[in-house]
Amino acid sequence: MSWAIYAVLSAFFASLVAIFGKIGVKGVSSNLAVAVRTAIILVFAWGIVFIEGTSHQLRDWSRHTWIFIVLSAIATGLSWLFYYKALQLGDASRVAPIDKLSVALTIILALIFLGESPTRGNIIGGLLVVTGVLVTVFVK
Repeated sequence: MSWAIYAVLSAFFASLVAIFGKIGVKGVSSNLAVAVRTAIILVFAWGIVFIEGTSHQLRDWSRHTWIFIVLSAIATGLSWLFYYKALQLGDASRVAPIDKLSVALTIILALIFLGESPTRGNIIGGLLVVTGVLVTVFVK
């Protein structure tokens, strides 16, 4: 499969995260819900690694790889904690679009930290996402 198909599948399952998370977090600690979710993801992800037989690759990881995977994990954890708290307090149909500001922020951060030059499509798409978020937040 191509990267685009994986990206579409990611978007589809991310939308289910918002719906299932909003339903599941009602009346419980959002932080506890993230902890349970993370434990399930941990078992699920390691299961896939063992099925693939790729766990031996950990021995070959550089210090650089470890540092950035750990930083990515911390960012993921913080994102999930804030996302679930937002879902608990707000409407999923408003929280999820705001969360997608990450699209525009990633375009900017990829330019700054990765030296990736955004295409005209990236810039227009990022601006449309920001516009959509503003509409979501301010238009009743």
